[in-house]
Amino acid sequence: MTTRIHVRAPATSANLGAGFDAAGVAFDLWNELEVSAANGSPPDTEHLGVRAFARFAPPERYAFRFVDRIPRERGLGSSAAVVALGLVAGALAAGLRLGADELLAAGLPLEGHADNLAAALVGGVTLTWEGRIARIADEVPAAAVAVVPPQRVGTAAARAALPELVPLADAAFSAARAALLGAALAAGDPELLAASAADRLHEPYRARHAPHLAAIRADPPPGALGATLSGSGPTAIVWAEKERAGEVAAALAGRFPDHEILRLSVATRGAAPL
Repeated sequence: MTTRIHVRAPATSANLGAGFDAAGVAFDLWNELEVSAANGSPPDTEHLGVRAFARFAPPERYAFRFVDRIPRERGLGSSAAVVALGLVAGALAAGLRLGADELLAAGLPLEGHADNLAAALVGGVTLTWEGRIARIADEVPAAAVAVVPPQRVGTAAARAALPELVPLADAAFSAARAALLGAALAAGDPELLAASAADRLHEPYRARHAPHLAAIRADPPPGALGATLSGSGPTAIVWAEKERAGEVAAALAGRFPDHEILRLSVATRGAAPL
């Protein structure tokens, strides 16, 4: 191999409240991967990104350098980004031109969370179901401010906290908010987005890892439309009026000094070569 492959993949937030295991958004915060000819050192074949690369091309022929900017185990799709990097780079190395659904199918045995991986692959706001991806919007009708705690939460542990059954009233509540979420994204309507920002299927059971989510909802800063748990947490995304995003971020920084506050814009592209 004489040509270097350099790809990047975005951070993501899954669920967006009631869009459990289906909705996701890509953010303009990027991990990167550089692939070059083997340099005599064997690659780490247990690395998630190298395993994704190996779905399409033999990794022993290459050297890998990963650049990680997405906080790990914080609910911002770091593992999905790494898988997306490996998939895109592996397909390029193999000379394959694959669609997003094909990449999703190849990556799911490694990532396991289609909502994150779909958004990482195509960017924007996505829905995924039965192995398919639909990019339904280029933007969210609000600005995103991430409140990132210092502690980590493993996805497997967060998933294990979810019950097998929920009360009918809770299912109906979340179904209504999921419909509002879809309508908000389709119409670009901040008021509908604000109305959608609640859930009873997964957020209540993961809330102990993210006490700041309840605190923000109980006393939202001026200009905030609502808050959602990002993936399985512990990061919370505070959705703010676009013209007041800086004000919201400053208020949150004052209230949560030990948390990282990130203003995030929607990534218009998914995983792709640089």
